[in-house]
Amino acid sequence: QVQLVESGGGLVQAGGSLRLSCAASGSIFSINGMGWYRQDPGKQRELVASIGSDGSTHYADSVKGRFTISRDNAKNTVYLQMNSLKPEDTVVYYCNALIRTTRWDMTHTYWGQGTQVTVSS
Repeated sequence: QVQLVESGGGLVQAGGSLRLSCAASGSIFSINGMGWYRQDPGKQRELVASIGSDGSTHYADSVKGRFTISRDNAKNTVYLQMNSLKPEDTVVYYCNALIRTTRWDMTHTYWGQGTQVTVSS
């Protein structure tokens, strides 16, 4: 069983910063890509940022220059540092990881439970 547990969401004023964390635990052989998504009610979940096992990163245009994704492979944890936050960043954020639970297993996608970020104007 694999779990992704997120933390770090909350309320912040516009222009402020938050750091999200997502730790994977359980039966893990390897983790490939990890990422952060966000979803407005009634809309599709959209990619915010992703990071490969080699450290390569990708960002949505709306967060480039403001958000930074990183990972600590020893801790099976991915982070999202969010700076210069705007009211339009207010939404639920979900972490995602592509995990193999054994050497012979296929890669499966796992999701965190979501964490609310609210940016006041």
